[in-house]
Amino acid sequence: MSRNAFHNTFVCLLSCSRPVRSFLRPCGFSTSSSFFNQEPKITNAAQAEKEYGVKLRNKFLEKYQDVVERAGVTDPKAAARQHERGKLTARERLQVLLDPGTFREYDSLVTHRCEQFGMQDNRISGDGVVTGHGKINGRHVCVFAQDFLVVGGTLSQTHAQKICKVLDRAVDAGVPVIGLNDSGGARIQEGVDALAGYAEVFKRNVLTSGVVPQISVIMGPCAGGAVYSPALTDFVFMVNETSHMFLTGPDVVRSVTQEQVTQEELGGASIHTSRSGVAHVLSNNDIEALSQVRTLISYLPSSWRDIAPTFRPVETDSPTREDPFLDRIVPADPNSPYDMHQVIYRIVDSGEFFEIHKHFAPNILVGFSRMNGQTVGIVGNNPASLAGVLDINASVKAARFVRFCDAFSIPIITFVDVPGFLPGTAQEYGGIIRHGAKLLYAYAEATVPKITVITRKAYGGAYCVMSSKQLRGDTNYAWPSAEVAVMGAKGAVGIIFRGLTEEQLQKQVEDYEREFLSPMVSARRGYIDEIIRPSTTRKRICEDLVLLANKDESTVREATPQKKHGNIPL
Repeated sequence: MSRNAFHNTFVCLLSCSRPVRSFLRPCGFSTSSSFFNQEPKITNAAQAEKEYGVKLRNKFLEKYQDVVERAGVTDPKAAARQHERGKLTARERLQVLLDPGTFREYDSLVTHRCEQFGMQDNRISGDGVVTGHGKINGRHVCVFAQDFLVVGGTLSQTHAQKICKVLDRAVDAGVPVIGLNDSGGARIQEGVDALAGYAEVFKRNVLTSGVVPQISVIMGPCAGGAVYSPALTDFVFMVNETSHMFLTGPDVVRSVTQEQVTQEELGGASIHTSRSGVAHVLSNNDIEALSQVRTLISYLPSSWRDIAPTFRPVETDSPTREDPFLDRIVPADPNSPYDMHQVIYRIVDSGEFFEIHKHFAPNILVGFSRMNGQTVGIVGNNPASLAGVLDINASVKAARFVRFCDAFSIPIITFVDVPGFLPGTAQEYGGIIRHGAKLLYAYAEATVPKITVITRKAYGGAYCVMSSKQLRGDTNYAWPSAEVAVMGAKGAVGIIFRGLTEEQLQKQVEDYEREFLSPMVSARRGYIDEIIRPSTTRKRICEDLVLLANKDESTVREATPQKKHGNIPL
């Protein structure tokens, strides 16, 4: 039907049927015969809309201007008290952490909903936590900073919802999430709603694990159930003397166990970074902690789908660089110690090694470095501490680090000098078998490129655990000083041969060393890919990383029997 024909029919219908006309008017249809010829008055409509918008905005400002202006403003007197404690305010911390001008805040006008205990008269915008996103070295991150100056930074239902929103946004955007913790715990006035809020945060931490890196920075108190959120994240930073973590405070401990203990002795930064292992990095002040977080972020990918950023080394640090000092760093006496730090510094780019858990279980080293600009995870036994043996703490420390690297596709380089597991009733009663199995499980499960260098001892079960060829190691090297065997020569000879003179015993030790300890034995069986000069280690590793850059991890996973998930011996 043509437009004119339709128009004539429509006009006829209107003229002949009053009920139709009365029906169309409320529906917004024109009943005039000039219906199709009218031009909309866009100018007048736009003008009216503009005037309405101005009136609406002015009305909003008249009513809420004081609220908007107070949002994001810290009380100067409260800020001064925070500074007297040696701490920055929540917003100052975000200014130090993020690139200038990049922070974008979420939910700055949110307030709690509690109506009991006079809380209805104490509503402060933001509800004690500042949330949003920003950039670190040009890369996006999501952040939240608890504000101790607002109701003690205590967690309410809406406070928890703001944190959950940030965690959800980090997962959706595929960017790391950083939490700055400074809180008095659950907001007692909200009762079970606060506890439910914590549980929601914990659930998000679990669901986010392995998707994007999660970093917690403890910059004040963190007590009770609040401690479990940082414990579920990948890395925990603590500030010396101003941060504390514990499930039950000194007063409860005193009433239950009669122990007299201070906050610092119970859950201070030095305790958790050296004895409990709860925290990974110890900082002297807020600014140093935030600077260290920025450094850590530079080594990490934004999510499990991404690769870590590449920083090419300066021209003087070529991937083919050799270091003759490594040819003599291992002492001739197999029982003499040396520092594995020196081996790492001389092999990685520009000697840079960001160590994790530096003060905890120093008999094993873990941390991040770069090889020819590529991020790598470093694991190494340290003969300078407890001869480099594996004990409970060392096994747990290394296992968690290996699993993090595998989750985010970071190649793992392992330097091995381990005489075995630490003997003794304390270790056996403490479950060294179960804890040692965690490290074995982590290495066997990992599908990322794994390169192993045996610098000296690799004895017994510890040889198997430390990324051996049998645990799907991609490349396994040995230095000429390597000793791969069930145990040391003297111990083995003492078991095999009894009643020998000192001269006969020494001859058997020499024969055992030649027949069983030499890396040639393992190389002939294919357990070691090559015996290399120590000075060429950097060159070899860089070449292997290039070769393994396209390693098909799915092939490794397909070779694993189908299952829901494994049961790591936790």
